[in-house]
Amino acid sequence: MKPIPLNKLDLDLYQEKLDNGLEVYIIPKENVNNVYITFSTRFGSKHYEFVPINKDKTIKVPPGVAHFLEHKLFEQKNGVEPFTFFVERGADVNANTSNHKTTYLISAQTNIEENLEFLLDFVQEPYFTDANVKKEKGIIEQEIKMYQDYPFMVLYEKSLENTIAKHPIRIPIIGIIESINKITKEDLYTCYDTFYHPSNMFLVITGNVKPELIMEVIKKNQIKKQFPEKINQIKIKKYNEPDKVVKEKEEISMNVALSKISNNYKFNISNIKDIPRRDIIDYILLYFEIKIGNTSVFNDTLKQEGIINNDLEYTLVDLDTHIIIMVIADTEQPQKLIETIRKEINNFDIKEEDFERKKKNIISSYIYMSDNIYRINNKIMANIINEGKVLTDDYNEVKKFNFETLKKFIENTSFENNNYVIINPNS
Repeated sequence: MKPIPLNKLDLDLYQEKLDNGLEVYIIPKENVNNVYITFSTRFGSKHYEFVPINKDKTIKVPPGVAHFLEHKLFEQKNGVEPFTFFVERGADVNANTSNHKTTYLISAQTNIEENLEFLLDFVQEPYFTDANVKKEKGIIEQEIKMYQDYPFMVLYEKSLENTIAKHPIRIPIIGIIESINKITKEDLYTCYDTFYHPSNMFLVITGNVKPELIMEVIKKNQIKKQFPEKINQIKIKKYNEPDKVVKEKEEISMNVALSKISNNYKFNISNIKDIPRRDIIDYILLYFEIKIGNTSVFNDTLKQEGIINNDLEYTLVDLDTHIIIMVIADTEQPQKLIETIRKEINNFDIKEEDFERKKKNIISSYIYMSDNIYRINNKIMANIINEGKVLTDDYNEVKKFNFETLKKFIENTSFENNNYVIINPNS
């Protein structure tokens, strides 16, 4: 493996694709004590209509199956409990499912090779039975009910439901009770065999490791396992998502002290041909940061006027052809806040000095990332999922951001497809 420099980070990337298709990315960092390992599959909540491996017809599995599968992989046929195994060897273990991927992760300072091997083994040795699937349904049903009492999750999921018409991201990652109860062990094996093949997975290791030594451990582990023939490309159903939101407004009552609002914008980015997709997303995020970010004049004014007590927050949801920006806040004046936000976002008057200041913040945040093995690892994972490769020169990509390009882009972007959700206090 030859080192690939990550510009301005004083770090090198080592990468290799094994014969079975597994991609391995290693970024060593000697001046830290621990190691962070993530093992991911390109299988998230949005992937429930697909052509299974060795089949030729699209099937539809119940929503929530990716998250359900994540849970079940922690149950091993030999009875060894992964959480116990890792704790006994000084490691923290966890897993998470997003719209786009599922990740199993460990963080440790000692027994790195043993912990890495066990991570590979337990993820690559599924054990599903009718009995353990039935047991898990009750556990996840309780988890769903818990989220239904959590105001932020209700706000977030209702916003997606009211904004997205067809794309499966409109359904909660965890699924709904009805869909969870339809999952069978056959569904789990179908999804596992299709999406957990090494050729659809990648391993990212950051921290105090020797790349050659750790690669040897991975290769020895993988060569002793048998996998079906490599998958060239998994066929996933495409969705013709309309530009318009599904529902323009909704108000809900819950047990909250202050009203919570989510003001949501839906953008079609599939028709923009003269700007790279990644730049489109970056420019939109940069615009919202300039207009309503926590250092903006607008954010300070809202606090001074008593409309908000804490900073506005915003988040991006990626639907492939569209993106959604949610602006979220607590307030005693929900309607006034929504009206004020919309007025500010539709005011395209931005200053170049604000643009340059935010650009410098992004660059400095990128450079400081080199001190944090978790952020580095997350950057690599995000690049692989979003770009299909690791970007090694984010610094110069950000330096290329141009104020006039931003202004022109925003002035030609429609902010008309929007809606809001409000959660009001009971009574």
